[in-house]
Amino acid sequence: MKKFLLIPLMAIGLMSCSSSEAKTASETPATDSVSVVYHIKDITPENLIKVYEALGREAKGNNVAVKISTGESNKSNHLDTALIKDFVHKIKGTFVECNTAYAGNRNTTEAHLQAAKDHGFMDIAKVDIMDAESDTTLMIEGGFHLPYDIVGKNFLNYDFLVVLSHFKGHQMGGFGGALKNISIGISSSDGKAFIHSAGKTDNAEEIWSNIAEQNDFLESMADASKAIIEHMGDNILYINVANRLSVDCDCNGDPATPKMGDLGIYASLDPVALDRACVDAVFNSDDPGKDDLIERINSRNGTHLLDSAEKLGLGSQKYKVIEIE
Repeated sequence: MKKFLLIPLMAIGLMSCSSSEAKTASETPATDSVSVVYHIKDITPENLIKVYEALGREAKGNNVAVKISTGESNKSNHLDTALIKDFVHKIKGTFVECNTAYAGNRNTTEAHLQAAKDHGFMDIAKVDIMDAESDTTLMIEGGFHLPYDIVGKNFLNYDFLVVLSHFKGHQMGGFGGALKNISIGISSSDGKAFIHSAGKTDNAEEIWSNIAEQNDFLESMADASKAIIEHMGDNILYINVANRLSVDCDCNGDPATPKMGDLGIYASLDPVALDRACVDAVFNSDDPGKDDLIERINSRNGTHLLDSAEKLGLGSQKYKVIEIE
């Protein structure tokens, strides 16, 4: 594993905010409250900005990070740069990613940057592979399995985080949305091994011989999400684009063809409510093509991630949807 520093969350918060004020704890709703999820059906660049503005929280700061998936190949269903370009320009964001823990097109910084270029991300904004040089840790108190989260070192350079996720299925987690994007997505390659193994190994080369029991893995994703959310405080927001709804993640270079139609753009200040709303939208859809995605979510016990995140106080599965015209 790369050399990293054990830095308490409080210390990181003080280091990364301005000298005039420290970050406060996140205002993510308690589990007995009802969170708001905004939804707009038509997926367009204009509507992406509209749903962002509905949140009432401006993405501002010296360095605004936009966490996306750069996509494993040209066949992957990662977000179209034509869709997100205007939004990213509006908030003056930098795309952030970390290297993968498996052999492929994004497991080294050089290859990852080439993939980002090939998929058009570098044409519209800077791309920062946050673990290009090394990684660091965010301490976790009261988690299920992990004492800390191992993230790309450059993550500490950002004072606002926009979690711009492609909601879809996932071959290991059942589904991928906001929580997956901030847990697995912000962890370094070694950090990904730490989550997938529920703390057994922090060496990416040992990941496949140390895969954790499924619920332990999902709980570890919740642990890692806790570290990110507590580090950012209120300087974070979440948007899920529910299109190209394959059963496979964008980390799959040859994903299954989507069988159900697009559901729209969802946004919230509560990542648990946001992912829950997207899952519910799939289950409650009248689209006959939804069965494969539902099977994928259920067969991986995917909603255990939501239960675990809620238990850690990261948000609520109680929500109301506000439709935007």
